[in-house]
Amino acid sequence: MNKLLFGTAGIPWSTKPRNTIKGIKQVRKLNLDSMELEFVHSVNLNPKTALEANKTAKENGIVLTTHGQYYVNLNSLDLAKFEASKKHILDACRIANLAGSWSICYHMAYYGKDEKSHVSERVIGAVKEIVKKLEDEGINLWLRPETGGRITQWGELNELIELSLACENVLPCIDFAHHYSRSLGKVNTYEDFKNILEELEKKLGRKCLDNMHIHTEGIEFNKSGEKKHVNLNECNLNYKDLIKIWKEFKIKGIVTCESPNLEEDALLLKKNYEGKI
Repeated sequence: MNKLLFGTAGIPWSTKPRNTIKGIKQVRKLNLDSMELEFVHSVNLNPKTALEANKTAKENGIVLTTHGQYYVNLNSLDLAKFEASKKHILDACRIANLAGSWSICYHMAYYGKDEKSHVSERVIGAVKEIVKKLEDEGINLWLRPETGGRITQWGELNELIELSLACENVLPCIDFAHHYSRSLGKVNTYEDFKNILEELEKKLGRKCLDNMHIHTEGIEFNKSGEKKHVNLNECNLNYKDLIKIWKEFKIKGIVTCESPNLEEDALLLKKNYEGKI
């Protein structure tokens, strides 16, 4: 990436009618830069539409990313569910690749009753298999383990870094709102955000900061972490200092807004970043 781009998690609400192709065109009309294909409940594009999305995105100068299925768990003790999780990821990657997606992110696992280190070992082993299969099939996109918003979810910063170091074509998807909710509101200052980017650069190099896949949204949390996404003006996430850190570190990549109002907060983030508001 040569700069930081901003977009929506899914089809903008202002799209009429709301479908993927129209959504890509609407993102351009809104003066946004990217759109995330939402496969969170199912891979909802067929190969033909995926190829059309690829073409439309290129014609409109839009970068596509993808969010994979929520029901993946690479720490499932049920062998059938464990194998199905790997298949779900591969299936989504194949369609995302046809669509020209730059990056696909996943919540990889839940801790259950296991030690965190044991869960990481299982996740690393499974992702190595997935990456090898993708390589064999000639599929080239970033596979992104995402920050877990709940305490029960695998996805602490050190875990994302460990997986990225262990596997080719893997870098973190950093959800700053999830860091905020996972820490029960403690990770929310200029220094906190700075520490995250410093750790990424220290462990994964400048390549990581030049290829960031970021999620940002308003969020509510309880004692277990993430409760639900809300709009940025409905919570205390310190997004203005977050934007200052993005500018200070000159990061590049994609910022995907997952607020319920989608394009409204995506534009809020972009305009703040560009100093227009």
